[in-house]
Amino acid sequence: MRKFIFLFLFIISCSKVESQESNASGILPAEKVLEIKNFLKGKNYNEDIAVFINFKTYSGKYRYFIYDLKSNKILQKALVSHGSGSVIKNSNALKFSNTEGSYQSSLGKYEILNSYNGRFGKAYRLNGLDATNSNAMERAIVLHSLGCVPDKESVNPACLSLGCPMLSTNALIQSAKYLDASKRPVILYAFY
Repeated sequence: MRKFIFLFLFIISCSKVESQESNASGILPAEKVLEIKNFLKGKNYNEDIAVFINFKTYSGKYRYFIYDLKSNKILQKALVSHGSGSVIKNSNALKFSNTEGSYQSSLGKYEILNSYNGRFGKAYRLNGLDATNSNAMERAIVLHSLGCVPDKESVNPACLSLGCPMLSTNALIQSAKYLDASKRPVILYAFY
């Protein structure tokens, strides 16, 4: 009887792990990955990795991903902030803008440019490639870190930015290993 109970519990625990893995893959939709793979064809961008931000996912959960486009696997996952202006009062929905002073995040594809050391330490300039984020350089929208963004998932939301995608310090250090090693610009795709 003990063996039967042990076997039963083992099977249930295995199915829970499998279920959690399939839920994790749902936060990075396959059609978004395919869209980026098609976008990269014939362009002078890194075709091995891309960065994805799924703003549909709650900010206390992992929604920033560095993705290996060749082996189709997540290399890094992290929390990422959104702009304070993107918050809609009494709603879980977000709004987005490409307008200076809106403090909102912008959707679309970005070219991750060179890094520099600024007010928040190491940061990466972002060049917006779509009509929805074409003012990123003028708005000084950059990928950077800030201590208020936690390393691990939480029931609490990540702190808010002025429109920039902000990571934890450790997450930016990990991302930098991939971004700095790339010979060609990496694409960041923010979607909702």
